[in-house]
Amino acid sequence: MTTNAMARPAMPVQLLAKDRSAILENVLSALRKRFYSPEKLNGDWQDAVERHKAQIEAAATADAFEQAMSDLLAELNTSHVGFFHSSARRASSRAALSAAYLADETPYGKRWIFQDVHSGGAASIAGIEPGDILLSVDDREMIPPEHPVFAMGKQAEMEIVGSDDQRRSVTVDVARPKGKKLHFVEPTLVEGRQIGNGLGYLKVAMFPGMVGVDVANKVSKAVAELGGVESLIIDLRGNTGGGIGALRVMSMLTPDRMPVGFALDRHRVTANLESEKQGFRRFSRIPSSTKTLWRLAVQFAPTMMAKKPIVLQTEGLGKQPFHGRIVLLVDRHTASAAEMIVAFARENKLATIVGEKTAGRLLSATSVKVGNGFRLALPTGAYYTWKGSILEGTPIEPDKQIEFDWRQRHLKRDIQLECATELLETDLL
Repeated sequence: MTTNAMARPAMPVQLLAKDRSAILENVLSALRKRFYSPEKLNGDWQDAVERHKAQIEAAATADAFEQAMSDLLAELNTSHVGFFHSSARRASSRAALSAAYLADETPYGKRWIFQDVHSGGAASIAGIEPGDILLSVDDREMIPPEHPVFAMGKQAEMEIVGSDDQRRSVTVDVARPKGKKLHFVEPTLVEGRQIGNGLGYLKVAMFPGMVGVDVANKVSKAVAELGGVESLIIDLRGNTGGGIGALRVMSMLTPDRMPVGFALDRHRVTANLESEKQGFRRFSRIPSSTKTLWRLAVQFAPTMMAKKPIVLQTEGLGKQPFHGRIVLLVDRHTASAAEMIVAFARENKLATIVGEKTAGRLLSATSVKVGNGFRLALPTGAYYTWKGSILEGTPIEPDKQIEFDWRQRHLKRDIQLECATELLETDLL
């Protein structure tokens, strides 16, 4: 994502020419050592380095340097890549507002239109709804492809057009202080309700935390409170992933223990992978309390220290009345761990997928220090489904494609949810 320096405060960082050169070399060195797909670092990438090098080394400000480095990294054409300063206090709509949008023509010209707005997030609290049109942020007109960037710990004034077709201003709290740190207004992680006729609805906004004990418990509680529904819609629209908490949703799709998939770094991909994967260590139970996480640390520490793969396996939670009658709702913002759920359901024919193509962004990643407070985020491993599919760069096609219609959403109609409900109510799965 590119940003405009006028839309954000300048970084209080001073860089000399030698600093810029050293940071660039550190970035290139980290990529050579750890980037998940070394073949991508040849040919066109080397040409890109030469084309961008002069601009990077001549950048007059820290912001210009960050942008020039980001422009170079964009040439890798892969997800989970980023370049930023550790003092950064700005964020995208997805992180700051718990919302995502798409670009389209409107009566106000080409604009960003809110597509996913998670309940309990900053945008939702401010009264923003799916289908609302974004006109400006802090009096700065927002016209795609420029994305709005929000200062953390501040309020942002946004002008939008709602379902009444009236322009109005809303104030959004981007982040709130918590001790010495800033944190985002976390959305409602899990929502469940009965729609009627034995049909339940479960929405999961994200999967925070590496193990995800909290979100896993919330999923189990929400399903239990649905009261034995015979059909279930699981809404993963706008869910950009997270950690292992996604395993609980996968475990709700089947009564059995089933292998899901694993991540491999570039040193672990071999010609014997199909036979070797049978011996990989398996993770098949999210603990019910964070107090027992130390046991997991002890149990899996040797495997992780040896950088060996760990297979995710469903928890074997037993038979549910809705098994065989599940719809997954997805869209272009469904990514990462949420896509793992969709791929698992697709491979094992456990649910019908309705909505848009998913994002096709599923890599394991880390970030490393590269000098002067800057960090490089880079993917270090590719995710493999148990049957061998690699999802990065390959969006998952829904069984029933229903594009987001913002004009209908503007009128309070959710045609994707309507389609999912109709499929279950009329036995058209």
